[in-house]
Amino acid sequence: MHPSKPAPSQRAPLLTLAAVCLAALTTPLSFTGPALALTAIGRELGGSAQALTWVTNAFMLTFGGCLMAAGALADQYGRKRVFMLGIGLFSLSSLGLFLVGSLLWLDLLRAAQGLGAALSFASGLAALAQSFAGAARTRAFSLIGTTFGIGLAFGPLLCGFMIQAWGWRSIFALAGLVGLLSLGLAAYCMRESRDPQAAGLDWPGALSFTLALSLLTYGALAAPELGWGNPQVIGLLLGSAAAFWLFVALERRAARPMLDLSLFRYPRFVGVQCLAAAPAYAFVVLLVLLPLRLVAAEGVSEAEAGRVMLALSAPMLVLPLCAAWLTRWLSATVLSAGGLLLCALGLWWLSHYPQLSALQQTLWPLLLIGVGISLPWGLMDGLAVSVVPKERAGMAAGIFSTTRVAGEGIALALVGALLAGLLQQRLAPLSAAAPQTLAEAASLGALGKLAAVGELLPGLSSETLSQAYAAAFQRLLTVLSVLTVLSALVVALFLRGAGQAQPEETAAEPALDSACS
Repeated sequence: MHPSKPAPSQRAPLLTLAAVCLAALTTPLSFTGPALALTAIGRELGGSAQALTWVTNAFMLTFGGCLMAAGALADQYGRKRVFMLGIGLFSLSSLGLFLVGSLLWLDLLRAAQGLGAALSFASGLAALAQSFAGAARTRAFSLIGTTFGIGLAFGPLLCGFMIQAWGWRSIFALAGLVGLLSLGLAAYCMRESRDPQAAGLDWPGALSFTLALSLLTYGALAAPELGWGNPQVIGLLLGSAAAFWLFVALERRAARPMLDLSLFRYPRFVGVQCLAAAPAYAFVVLLVLLPLRLVAAEGVSEAEAGRVMLALSAPMLVLPLCAAWLTRWLSATVLSAGGLLLCALGLWWLSHYPQLSALQQTLWPLLLIGVGISLPWGLMDGLAVSVVPKERAGMAAGIFSTTRVAGEGIALALVGALLAGLLQQRLAPLSAAAPQTLAEAASLGALGKLAAVGELLPGLSSETLSQAYAAAFQRLLTVLSVLTVLSALVVALFLRGAGQAQPEETAAEPALDSACS
């Protein structure tokens, strides 16, 4: 045996890590790719604009709504078993999407794909918590954060190329093949583990929480189109609040609850949830809003917009791993809070430029945002499972992932509504149109559709509309900067002492070192 070759007992954790990384890569691709393909899907399968939104909404609803239940199932029935079930369901659904012939079946398979992604993601993180410990666990989870970040940041570029070259079905084929590779690795190397104290899944809690989160996500997704005052949106949000109240009441009485509410008494647990939500409005919303502004409002080509976005996302390639390396000298809390402050500074700096496509000016603030968010991104998943007992890692992973995914969907809806409100304030003194017309125009403007705004408000020139939109966007960036600073302060206060550098080595650690070198 070559001395540099890891022993079989060392290779198994590394192959497990590879399997979970592949599964993590499929999740952001499933977010971003189908959104780019909506126009092509509509041309082939038909359907109204509202019907086509369910291509993305169906996945988000089942993925976000089932994550916590998936973590509890992994603790109860075994992390490997649930992971293989989830990634298998995801792969079969993806390959079915490659062959689908109607929009209804497309939406149904997207919902099944989201369920499979939830099962594999939550159980995969829990499995890693059992395979690694100490500093090796920090580096392992930093790889997961890097993989997820790369997929989220660079997925649109890859999927856009594939759609143009081979059609929209190719993105689902790619996801299915990556899922099958992850399934094969997991079947070969992943070690089975479960919570020895688990006494059955808390089905009332799981169902009530899934209902509450699904209603909340559905309401947030429907609000930008229907309006926050629409009776349907109000009913969804009220129903979500009632379901959350029922969930809390059930969990207080359950002998073995899906979510131990007493955990919220611990500042570190609360701090981790705040850290999970922060990237949603500090970074993820920019991945959606900036391309809309660059292409639709500033009129640049998709290729030029891709170059601008690359400045924002490039740090995700290396810095999450560097953050794990820096934990030898600095705590994860210091790195996470410091990264959020850098991100806030970048947002504030970017707010001073009315034309974001001028890359020679905006390059440095965009890079600073990417650098800042990359530091906590590589540490968050490891912190999530480090603040609870090891046996409850599945629950912790499910809660953390739920907070992150639900936070992204809700943040997109709220930030879009905020941008529309800021734009309406700018348009009101310039136009004598009725308030309802102004609100409709502002909602279209928030999507970058300034030509449609001009049709609703014919008295305003395109230059005036562009200036109003740029001013509203600048104010939005300032608001996001303030929110990110507040998040950094909460993280620094609540996570004090968490994620300290750990010098001790574990059996799995040398193998991970060799894989990262």
